[in-house]
Amino acid sequence: MYRHQITFLDNWLKDSSRKPLVIRGARQVGKSTLVQMFAKEHGKELLDVNLERYPELADIFHAKDPDQILQQIEFLPGMKQVSPNSLLFLDEIQSVPEAIPALRYFYEDKPWLPVLSAGSLLEFVLSSHSFSMPVGRIQYLHMGPMTFSEFLMGIGEERLGAFIRNYEPGRPIAEIIHKRLLSLLRSYYFIGGMPEAVSVFSESKSYRQVSRVHNSIIETYLDDFPKYIGSRNLNRMRRVFQFIARNVGKKIKYSNISPEDQSGTLKKDIEILTMARVTGKVIHSHCLGLPLHADIDEKVYKPLFLDIGLMNAVCGLDWRAVSQMDDVQLINEGAVAEQFVGQHLQDMFSDTLNRELTYWLRQGRSSNAELDFVIQTGGHIIPVEVKAGAAGSLKSLHQFMGGKEAPLAVRLDASLPSVTRIDTVISTAKTRERVQYPLVSLPLYLTERLRTITAYYCEKL
Repeated sequence: MYRHQITFLDNWLKDSSRKPLVIRGARQVGKSTLVQMFAKEHGKELLDVNLERYPELADIFHAKDPDQILQQIEFLPGMKQVSPNSLLFLDEIQSVPEAIPALRYFYEDKPWLPVLSAGSLLEFVLSSHSFSMPVGRIQYLHMGPMTFSEFLMGIGEERLGAFIRNYEPGRPIAEIIHKRLLSLLRSYYFIGGMPEAVSVFSESKSYRQVSRVHNSIIETYLDDFPKYIGSRNLNRMRRVFQFIARNVGKKIKYSNISPEDQSGTLKKDIEILTMARVTGKVIHSHCLGLPLHADIDEKVYKPLFLDIGLMNAVCGLDWRAVSQMDDVQLINEGAVAEQFVGQHLQDMFSDTLNRELTYWLRQGRSSNAELDFVIQTGGHIIPVEVKAGAAGSLKSLHQFMGGKEAPLAVRLDASLPSVTRIDTVISTAKTRERVQYPLVSLPLYLTERLRTITAYYCEKL
């Protein structure tokens, strides 16, 4: 569990010029658990300060004196004395915003003391702060739900989790492994990557108990709304929240959310949920070249939800429904597969400056073309389609490859890995054009290995 984050923290701790680290992410994605696991693994004495419980510390942080801050922290109930083996963890740092600028003084005056902080609604503090940010004095680590391989590790399927993490392009996958991974992938579609849901399933193997966890988490998020929506209409925010969960992968039209409310109002509601990391966006890019974000149209986007398990819970999709769908239905119908891929791509690009995902859309009078995702990796534009079926059904992909500079295309489905040389004809304006390109087909469970796989084939093909 938390493989990527633990590796990041290992490197951070070893860095002689280490800066205070701020872990950013939505509620209940495991930020506090990650820090506790990390401290235990490294034999560190964890000084765990939940600032939501001690708002009175605001004054001492405002003084920006690390010695005074540490003295006050040592007097908190059950707190150990600061030592060279300590790891200071300021949890729920958004509750005491004064602690954020104080981090720079720990970097400058106490470089020997590793300082971690975490906040679930931190974006709201950062967007409206009136203090001087410690630019160049802090680092960020972005954290979301557990990936599929982390999920496998969490439920005791370590060998299969390691198989995905270590998979090398071109390596054959035995049919028995493939079928087992597809079966567990279906379980992940329902359970998702929220740590509490994964832990409950690992212990009980009960999908019903997982549903109880999902409902509890959703209620927690809904109860959180008053903390960051201000004077905005609570009932409308709840409708927007539910609408996004039920319309993942569909181009946003504000009139479909609420005909009675102005588009500007609904746009702001979605922006607030995005800032809270409850939802995400996949923004239309014209894909004229690199970087993809240079020619995005921010008005045109599709939503993603925080987690696939929570999405299905909001939609009322129970385990029986998920278990009875065949693979083609799961991939081509509804938003389940697209949410899965989007969730993993967000994790893949979480450490980059441009973390928002992009897709391609062409709207014409007689025909439209749309690709689920377009990613930028290794200096290449790579289109990614989530679709089951024959290559002849990939009309949008053919149109894209006929007009863009991309070395290959990727299709994610339920089949074993393969590479096909596409040779087809497309219509462009009043002419017909021959299009040839390599199509790399991958099973959905390898989505998190997409960077490595595409780099391999870009060099080989």
